[in-house]
Amino acid sequence: MTAPTDHRPPGASATAFTDDLNAFTDRPHEPPPLQLIAPDGTLTLPPEQTPGYRPALLRALYRDMRMSRELDTEATALQRQGELGLWPPLLGQEAAQVGSAHALRPDDYVFPSYREHGVAWCRGVDPVDVVKLYRGVTNGGWDPRETNFHLYTLVVGAHVLHATGYAMSLAKRGSDAVAVAYFGDGASSEGDVAEAFTFAAVHDAPVLFFCQNNQWAISEPVTRQSNSPLHRRARGFGFPGVRVDGNDALAVHAVTRHALDHIRGGGGPFLVEAFTYRMGAHTTSDDPTRYRPPAELEQWRAKDPLARLRTHLTAAGHAAPDFFDEVEQQARELAHRVRHAVRTMPDPERLGVFDHVHAEGHALVDEERRGFEEYERSFTDPERP
Repeated sequence: MTAPTDHRPPGASATAFTDDLNAFTDRPHEPPPLQLIAPDGTLTLPPEQTPGYRPALLRALYRDMRMSRELDTEATALQRQGELGLWPPLLGQEAAQVGSAHALRPDDYVFPSYREHGVAWCRGVDPVDVVKLYRGVTNGGWDPRETNFHLYTLVVGAHVLHATGYAMSLAKRGSDAVAVAYFGDGASSEGDVAEAFTFAAVHDAPVLFFCQNNQWAISEPVTRQSNSPLHRRARGFGFPGVRVDGNDALAVHAVTRHALDHIRGGGGPFLVEAFTYRMGAHTTSDDPTRYRPPAELEQWRAKDPLARLRTHLTAAGHAAPDFFDEVEQQARELAHRVRHAVRTMPDPERLGVFDHVHAEGHALVDEERRGFEEYERSFTDPERP
């Protein structure tokens, strides 16, 4: 019998080899997310060293974040009052959405999931068109070609593949526009996202993967989904990834600009993980108090993205009280317009859910339609017991 070959170099001991192996496989220290404005509103760098630091930009970010939150608050109230069938709140994620959206160009094309109301606002989508979808009076809501903001995708993670395919077509056309896919930590566990990463990497597709890690995929914490920070996954596919404080609108804007410059320069895909928190429910059909510890929510309330930016604007002298009064008035006007539009919309056509299941008639769908019609008549037929 031949003795096994020892592949260690001369003089190397088994102990040294094991030490080297352990050093190689040990997880490196994970630095905190990139941050420019701390939760108390102070800058982490001097103003002249802070990327993108402009008072006008800060005011614009605050305005759009406040408008996004007002839309979210009003839509949540409308759903609770029976005017909308469902609503996925964005409370707490305004900085991640608005900060990144402000870094995009008009010719960049956005593929959202179903919670990107702040991005929709920044891209010029009418909020009334967004709530129409959740009232059930439309199957889409807006024309994506007008704003380069695609329709919402309810199938978790599927749109990340769509963004990658679109990005590949951009490259073939010689455009320097970028496709942007917004998704959450829950979607990152889907196979579609892994496939999108593979295709994007091998084709150097000009796509920005923007993951809003809000800590909870419905009732499943991110710690049960991944054993390492989500941004590190990019390394395994061969492209860069970075984690940013998702409650810091200025930092999100700076990191997104950096990622877009990398992509436009031919560097291929880029993953941004915005480390944020969903302060509301997953959707209005969810009860987060059943699975989320109250202390955790309170910790993140102290990092509220709007309060942080308002504190900085005030302390730095970049916004006077009349600016905030004006923004509040605009938010109230938006809420009034959305409420009025929803309450004057027609009720959804209940039988319409059967119309487009198949391109042509189908016996099973026809049977289900008849059953539903009979069920509805049971509420008004005086002859029925």
